[in-house]
Amino acid sequence: MYELNNFESIKISLASSDKIRSWSRGEVKKPETINYRTLKPEKDGLFCEKIFGPTKDWECHCGKYKRIRYKGIVCDRCGVEITKAKVRRERMGHIELAAPVSHIWYFKGIPSRMGLVLNMSPRNLEKVLYFAAYIVLDPGDTGLAYKELLTEQQYRQAKEDFGNSFRAAMGAEAIKELLANIDLDELFQELRAELKESTGQKKIRIVRRLEVIEAMRISGNKPEWMILEAIPVIPPELRPMVQLDGGRFATSDLNDLYRRVINRNNRLKRLLDLGAPDIIVRNEKRMLQEAVDALIDNGRRGRPVTGPGSRPLKSLSDMLKGKQGRFRQNLLGKRVDYSGRSVIVVGPELKFYQCGLPKKMALELFKPFIMKKLVEDDYAHNIKSAKRMVEKIKPEVWDVLDEVIKEHPVLLNRAPTLHRLGIQAFEPVLVEGKAIQLHPLVCTAYNADFDGDQMAVHVPLSVEAQAEARFLMLSVNNILAPKDGSPITTPTQDMVLGCYYLTHPGDSERKSHLTKGDGKVFADYDEMLMAYRNGHVGLHARVKVRKKLSPDDRGKLIESTVGRFIFNEKIPQDLGFVDRSVDPYSLEIDFLCDKKALAKIVERCFRKLGNTATAVILDNIKELGFHYSTIGAITISVSDMEIPEKKFDILKDAYEMVEKYESAYRKGLMSDTERYNRVIRTWSESTEKVADELMKSLDSLNNLYIMAHSGARGSKKQIQQICGMRGLMANASGYTIEIPITSNFREGLSVLEYFTSTNGARKGLADTALRTADSGYLTRRLVDVSHNVIVRELDCGTNEGIEVRAFTEGKEIIETLKERIVGRTALMDVLDSNGNIIVESGEEIMEHHADKIEEEGIEAVAVRSVMTCKSKYGICAKCYGRNLATGEPVNIGEAVGITAAQSIGEPGTQLTMRTFHTGGVAGSDITQGLPRVEELFEARKPKGLAEICEADGTVVSIETRKDNKIEVKIRGEEEKVYVVPYGARLKVSKGDFVLAGDPLTHGPLNPHDILRINGVEGVYQYLLKEVQKVYKNQGVDINDKHIELIVSQMLSKYKIEDSGDTDLLPGGLYSLYEIEEANKKAEAKGLEPATAKRALLGITKASLATNSFLSAASFQETTRVLTDAAIKGKTDNLMGLKENVIIGKLIPAGTGMKRYRDIKVDYGVNTEYMESFGHEDEDLEDDSQLSPEEEKSRIALYNEVAQMTETLESN
Repeated sequence: MYELNNFESIKISLASSDKIRSWSRGEVKKPETINYRTLKPEKDGLFCEKIFGPTKDWECHCGKYKRIRYKGIVCDRCGVEITKAKVRRERMGHIELAAPVSHIWYFKGIPSRMGLVLNMSPRNLEKVLYFAAYIVLDPGDTGLAYKELLTEQQYRQAKEDFGNSFRAAMGAEAIKELLANIDLDELFQELRAELKESTGQKKIRIVRRLEVIEAMRISGNKPEWMILEAIPVIPPELRPMVQLDGGRFATSDLNDLYRRVINRNNRLKRLLDLGAPDIIVRNEKRMLQEAVDALIDNGRRGRPVTGPGSRPLKSLSDMLKGKQGRFRQNLLGKRVDYSGRSVIVVGPELKFYQCGLPKKMALELFKPFIMKKLVEDDYAHNIKSAKRMVEKIKPEVWDVLDEVIKEHPVLLNRAPTLHRLGIQAFEPVLVEGKAIQLHPLVCTAYNADFDGDQMAVHVPLSVEAQAEARFLMLSVNNILAPKDGSPITTPTQDMVLGCYYLTHPGDSERKSHLTKGDGKVFADYDEMLMAYRNGHVGLHARVKVRKKLSPDDRGKLIESTVGRFIFNEKIPQDLGFVDRSVDPYSLEIDFLCDKKALAKIVERCFRKLGNTATAVILDNIKELGFHYSTIGAITISVSDMEIPEKKFDILKDAYEMVEKYESAYRKGLMSDTERYNRVIRTWSESTEKVADELMKSLDSLNNLYIMAHSGARGSKKQIQQICGMRGLMANASGYTIEIPITSNFREGLSVLEYFTSTNGARKGLADTALRTADSGYLTRRLVDVSHNVIVRELDCGTNEGIEVRAFTEGKEIIETLKERIVGRTALMDVLDSNGNIIVESGEEIMEHHADKIEEEGIEAVAVRSVMTCKSKYGICAKCYGRNLATGEPVNIGEAVGITAAQSIGEPGTQLTMRTFHTGGVAGSDITQGLPRVEELFEARKPKGLAEICEADGTVVSIETRKDNKIEVKIRGEEEKVYVVPYGARLKVSKGDFVLAGDPLTHGPLNPHDILRINGVEGVYQYLLKEVQKVYKNQGVDINDKHIELIVSQMLSKYKIEDSGDTDLLPGGLYSLYEIEEANKKAEAKGLEPATAKRALLGITKASLATNSFLSAASFQETTRVLTDAAIKGKTDNLMGLKENVIIGKLIPAGTGMKRYRDIKVDYGVNTEYMESFGHEDEDLEDDSQLSPEEEKSRIALYNEVAQMTETLESN
């Protein structure tokens, strides 16, 4: 069966004028649109029904034939075919031009393709095309040169001198003739020969020309097709004209642009028929050329054509470009039915997998399901009456709604969706009111709060969609954050506060209702609970309770606080905090639970008990937390804000020190810079001292202290500003103001202090606004560069990998070895000191392995990496390792590229926003943050570059020259002198031994230099370390493999140095696979292969260098990408995600992969049948190629799908 979506690839190329005519259903001859009286389209006009089809279904223009029974007949009176009106969305027309015109994309684009083919400069080309100069087409036996340009005077003179013995012409006709005369093969051979002898600029020009000519030669495009003789007219429904309320018409800009073309074309035809003077015809031809230019790309050349209110009209190119263009607005962003949005409120009584859905909303969202059920249950006889029942909200509807939503998950989404956890599935619970209720523990993943945020609800309709929502997207399955594998559903705020209060050890010295009943002994937990509920013991009282493991067990008295007994009752007692082989009785959690401890508990639950049990435990912790934070009545008042007594002594000392520096400066004993630096240091130290005194003086039950210390809200820095001193402020340019704010908010600021602090506040707000956009744009570029990286096979079989060691910066550890190797595949056996194997090669390194490796003092481990994966497309599961979002090895079909981009981009927004929380207090503002990450991923040359050593050697001398520059002489195999600019701080001193790639001065390095000197490994290590440094600085953890994946995409292309006898172009960028293919062909014929070296591309460049033109065009520079793709006749094999979304196919990842879509369900699956099951796949032709592991996972998958289908059908 022919299906529109049933194709493997999509190709784009130049259209010849004959091709354009073959698409057309008729020629548009008149500029008229519709008749103002009858409001019907004019014949032969831009909306003509004869050409484009009827405006009403099954009805011709004149009304002779109406209704479906005349389907397919062409009316003999008006010539309109009787068919559906939707053909007006697909039928095209054309305009037959009286004179050829050039296509502006190929003439004006950079580089000018027409100019390259003809070897003319764009300026000269423009003179000919726009009738400012003649070009010699045939010099005959005159002294003129072929393709020489002549002005009007020169042409006349030549005519007088030579008569008709030469030919010269102007306009697109002349250019068309020149293009038609080109023999591509011959020109190609000439240029190849010329290339071997040329150098410098000339060589670059030849390579550029070769690229275009080679592309045309291979694709079958003819150069003369860049000149148009007919112009396609797009279907009228794509450039509609609609009547407004006042009787006026609103029309698409394209109609105006087409009208200009038709008017000028008709006028030119008339002038040619009349035999008008050459100069008039020439002017008309130039105007026609300009009209066509404006239609294709308005404003590319000269002033744009404007409509009313001097607004530039939107041309065909503008329809594709930018955020509002066809690609990004309509093809990559779709609107869906069965969705709603509303404000969210907290639903503390919900289970972890539930959300509260307003009844009214549910009624509308589940309408089709309700209607079907009403008919099934005989409440209504047909769909129409069922619909009426739902609309009138009859009482029976509510019962049916309750049944329909059972086990039917809905998706909740909060914009901006920064990572995959921004859309999750929940089981709906009907609630009164109009607000959606959200479980408090999923707020972190959504980054939601309840100050007016809105969320959208979507209903998965098909059984498959419901299965995916339930098994893959349910909140219970999204407990871990994909960026680092840590739990993202950890309790926050009140829950932390409640658990902290509950597990607080109390203070037995201080008698209060909390420590009442200290030292009591109870027979069991229930007795203690009864005593607590009746007010005989306080929450923080230390009591003894007998704990038994079984009814016959004598048990043991365990001592702890009442609160901790209550807390432990809801927590599994085998999480590994206590070694149960030694001590089976103690409480599992016998320590103060702050936010970090709770996160640890959740993580251990997940690793030990899986996600379903963890969800139950999370709900338990949530209930405890909310209950005890309410009972604890923890609140803050002015009395909690105690100002440390020593503050004034510290300030007094600081003022004296500053006065000393001022005096030394006035006496000339100190420079202004030194004075400034010392003053700043003094005040910074004093602020720290005040803060330390403050934290010492706060009582452990002080409410402010509890809030900050438990991790519920606030930080030491904020307490310092409330009760200590605000300290130094930075002004708008980041320069620290030397007058500190010595007051705190409790005392109140003076007018001057208040004025000083406005700087910080303003900077915070401005930063947030600007950088949120930057972060979103970074994520977009990251997604674009990595969206086609999908796990496509189990093992690529490579024996390469990378060596991983802890990341350090001086004494400080950025990332430990354990953090870096957990969840990776070992490349070789890792042995302990006795030669015993800790991890075998090819095995995943688990947490306990990593602990053992660290205990053994092993400093470096070789692991498999995405950087060295040998899969042809995408990557393999072994090189990737563990899927951090599930804690399991990654599945085939996982879209790891998108995950990586989201994991790096999502905290980027936090980086950007994190400035305004501290109110601009001087310290580390993240100006080095996001811009630094961007600079690294774009592989830009950074500002303030460090000088880098090119080869190993010893520093022999360091001398200052007359111009204050410093010369560093290094002697290795040969001697080399490095000139360091004035003002740079040296990192080396005389006699030091330096390695190739070591920086000689302080400052960032240029990644391209590192690639040149230290190779791929060096540049990868540098980029990884620098990116991690920025994120770690902000306390954000990101797993290495995400950054590695992006870096591997940046390094995926090779630059040809010598093309040998292959068809590859010198300086061109190709994938390793393309180069190997070309070299194989050359070697088979005994020719010279090409040589190439790795190229480092920034993410924007790498995105545009992708093999998919659809992906690149939908990213940036749409017209440039499409021009290039059309000239080259590119084919898009639809390997990535974006291309498939654009053409409306399922994405080739996850359940959309061919291998999962071809599954046939057999109830009661038996393994023998499974083993005989033939299966076609992209890379596995027959099942005999499957490894035993793959076979096992395949069978498990079939069983799971069968089970899912059965469950859903029984429901």
